[in-house]
Amino acid sequence: MCCLSLGMSEDHFLCSICLEVLTDPVTTSCGHNFCKTCISTHWDTSTTSRCPVCNQVFSTKPQLKVNIMMREMVSQFRRESEKKHRSHLLVPLGEDLFEDKKVYLQQMIQKRREKLEEIRESVRFRKEAADRAKAEGVEMFTALMELVERGLKELMELMEEQQEAEEREAEGLIKELEEEISELMKRSSEMEAVAQLEDTLSDEMMKIKMLEMKRLQQFAVDVTLDPLTAHPYLVLSDDGKQVCHSDAKKKLPDNKERFSPCVNVLGKQSFSSGRFYFEVQVKGKTKWDLGVVKESINRKGSITATPKNGLWTVALRDGNVYKAREDHPVILHLKCFPEKVGVFVDYEEGVVSFYDVDAAALIYSFTHCCFTHKLHPFFSPGLNHGGKNSAPLIICPVNQSE
Repeated sequence: MCCLSLGMSEDHFLCSICLEVLTDPVTTSCGHNFCKTCISTHWDTSTTSRCPVCNQVFSTKPQLKVNIMMREMVSQFRRESEKKHRSHLLVPLGEDLFEDKKVYLQQMIQKRREKLEEIRESVRFRKEAADRAKAEGVEMFTALMELVERGLKELMELMEEQQEAEEREAEGLIKELEEEISELMKRSSEMEAVAQLEDTLSDEMMKIKMLEMKRLQQFAVDVTLDPLTAHPYLVLSDDGKQVCHSDAKKKLPDNKERFSPCVNVLGKQSFSSGRFYFEVQVKGKTKWDLGVVKESINRKGSITATPKNGLWTVALRDGNVYKAREDHPVILHLKCFPEKVGVFVDYEEGVVSFYDVDAAALIYSFTHCCFTHKLHPFFSPGLNHGGKNSAPLIICPVNQSE
């Protein structure tokens, strides 16, 4: 049965993007048809994968294949149209069809205007966020400067008092002995004052660190583990939040996304702009690797974890040796062993930072990074070593409460 006998007009075979007859037609899960090249180009230049007609959003970019039946119908339509041309059958364009096309074009124009407004709103939102971050930075810097000035003033006053005491000691033996006793008593109180000042400074610095942590935690994202990338010896929890190494190898397809032989796994989520932050519990472990990697890293064979190879990670070895995996590894000397590690990335600034969450202390920062690709969270729980390193890495919910 031909297309015209089914009552199908040219409108049924038009691409909603280029408004031409479909070429290599593909059909989305929401039931709309597009040229394969048109919809692929549209999604490549958009931040989200959504249908241009009904605006349905797809969580992942669909893998589209040419709709064979639709392609045959388009081909038949083209043949029938050419046959009519050769027969010089001129069909006048009806007013209803013209009006339908006009309305359709107006709808497409309106949808693109709405998309343009959405992009403008996103730009405004990012600018406001940047302005707030700048204002917070100035406020923190001002508070720190006031604290330093106050501490310096108190220290100068203390030094002047000590100098006066030393001058009085030269007045004579008896007076010197008497003043020495007095001076010793004074120094005792001064030592208490210094200790109190140090405690105050320590408390203020901790408050500043906590403010900085809360600022970073505002960029928290929900990260889950991607089972398609997990090495067969890794065991993932049902909620995708925990991973540990097992002695039993699972039978899994050796797809291109899966790591082998390195016991690694990636987060499902990818990021190609802005800032993001997540926290991982490492308590009870003697070996682990954490950080972010570019999506296109080598997943087969031996992997050298360096920024040059697209990995920005920090690692624990032997239970107490911490390293930043730079192109030349950096040994980290930490005051305490972190039980929860926070990972913060500023894509545009090219910074990847690691924090001891409980101590609100910076562990290490990779700086001057040049990101031009998608980044994924990276996890390696290490081998369990007969149960010594059996504890899982746990992606924790970020606590932003006061």
